[in-house]
Amino acid sequence: MIGIPVRLKTAVSLVLLGLLTLLAGIGQLTFWAPAETVTASAPGDSKAAPLTVITQDVLAHKGGPRQISIKGDGKFVLAVGRPDDVDAWVGKTAHNSITGVSEDGKSLQVAGTDGEASAPSPAGSDLWVQTENASGQLDYTFTPPASGNWSLLVASDGTKPAPSSVSITFANDATMPWAVPLIVIGAILIVAGAALPFVSKFTRGRGSRPNGPRGGGNTETDPETAGEDTAKETDKDVIGEDTPAEDTNKGKSGGPALRISLVAAAVVTALAGGTAAGAQAAETPSPSGSATAVPAGTAGAQTVPVLVDAQLKRILDQVAGAVAAGDAARDASKLAPRVDGTELQVRTQNYKIRSQVATHEARMPVRSSKLLGSVISTQRTWPRTVIALTQGDGNVVPQVLTLVQASPRENYKLKSTSPLQPGTSFPAIPLGGTAQLAAGDKSGLQYSGTEAMAALGDRLTKADSAFKDKLVEGTNSPYIADVLDYQASTVKSGANGNFTFTHTPSPADTAVFRTSDGGAVVVGKLNFDFTSKPKADGDTLTVDKAAAVLAGGDSTKVGLVQTFSESVAIYIPPAGSTAPMKLVAAVRGLVGASFQ
Repeated sequence: MIGIPVRLKTAVSLVLLGLLTLLAGIGQLTFWAPAETVTASAPGDSKAAPLTVITQDVLAHKGGPRQISIKGDGKFVLAVGRPDDVDAWVGKTAHNSITGVSEDGKSLQVAGTDGEASAPSPAGSDLWVQTENASGQLDYTFTPPASGNWSLLVASDGTKPAPSSVSITFANDATMPWAVPLIVIGAILIVAGAALPFVSKFTRGRGSRPNGPRGGGNTETDPETAGEDTAKETDKDVIGEDTPAEDTNKGKSGGPALRISLVAAAVVTALAGGTAAGAQAAETPSPSGSATAVPAGTAGAQTVPVLVDAQLKRILDQVAGAVAAGDAARDASKLAPRVDGTELQVRTQNYKIRSQVATHEARMPVRSSKLLGSVISTQRTWPRTVIALTQGDGNVVPQVLTLVQASPRENYKLKSTSPLQPGTSFPAIPLGGTAQLAAGDKSGLQYSGTEAMAALGDRLTKADSAFKDKLVEGTNSPYIADVLDYQASTVKSGANGNFTFTHTPSPADTAVFRTSDGGAVVVGKLNFDFTSKPKADGDTLTVDKAAAVLAGGDSTKVGLVQTFSESVAIYIPPAGSTAPMKLVAAVRGLVGASFQ
């Protein structure tokens, strides 16, 4: 066995070695630990351009940036948008793209693209989910506003160079894989060294019994003295005074101390190996639960809605504000930034008529305070159409608002409004966006959008229409019945005139969206032409006051054509359903009157 002095020296050595190992492990987690973050900067020699794009690859690097620092001369804006939206807005303008990070993590990779020398200012564009305005310097923390991929656009006013000093700070994924193993090994060595001096106390008397007598003595043992002799021999083995060193190891398996050392070494090896494996596993990337990045060049393939809730709310607020300003002043020029198409035409003529006919009814106000529902398309090409169902002060019933964005650099404009028919519910729309169909697409539907609009036109024109039972309105909904009654009463009361009525769909204004039940909702416009002609030469027809303002006279001997725009929404059931189509929303407004 190991002597007491040797055992003590070994114990001290183990404790000292353990302390050093423990300190080395702790040091790797503290004063030797790598920095928590690493900052990569754009090269200073990048060619100046009016726009700078920070791509999705950079925003996804190492789990995303901790902070983005941008320095520039004067004022600039940072905008957050979908990658395909950013690319579409940039278009052919010269720009720099920050596409990645160098292998050493210290530099940003910048690619320059030649093109047009300027662009409009991106500030205020509806494409952006968020914007940050800055002057001189911006320290920005990026947080994805919704699931999916994102890009950032940095610009001054579109004419001056965009800020070129960009640095991005990421989490540092450098690790010290031996820190924990060293701490474990050090602790075990300290414990082993502290326990070694006490080994003899717990192993005494546990050595192997000799196979034969010592010194050629009698092989028979007196039972009364056997225990005493054995104890004496054991004492000699432990103390080692009379037994040569070579005899000590005979018939033994290395001794108790050696066995303990081997066990300790095995434990250390197992723990160190397991800890190192765990550390290695921690460094190995694992599949993420986040959305998969779309490969470069395929950003437009994302099946994500064209707007998030915050964008839609901001757009509606601006649209409602523009309409309120125009209505209050009866000034169509105030509508121009946010109203177009049918709604601009109807409100412009409404203002003109009301300036001369005080009793003429005003157009229903547009409100954004209470958003009841929305139809957001996942179609990422332009033009883009979205629908909002709102109700506020002055809206007796909810109102269906149709907004269209003609191109990436244009904002959404209100194209039509139509009140929800009394007693009618707007169809349920899938959460997270819905598919927009071509107007003539009939797949999975009773009728295509084009066919539904034509059916409504026929239904409004003829009391005995073939679609009388195939396109209906709610019990409390008055629109179809009122139109047919107005036309019939006009014919009946106009003894001196011949009257014709047509309701013709406008294909350019037709948009179709899938509903949750597999059907569809179509929004569109009908041109309602009402033609009056005297029955005989010399007969005179009296012109309605509203039409007289637009036509420039209150009577005619030659005839009159009045044109109304009808904004409507129709629900189309899925194929196989026995339910009829249903008129969901409708309203008309006078937009023209002229003598023939």
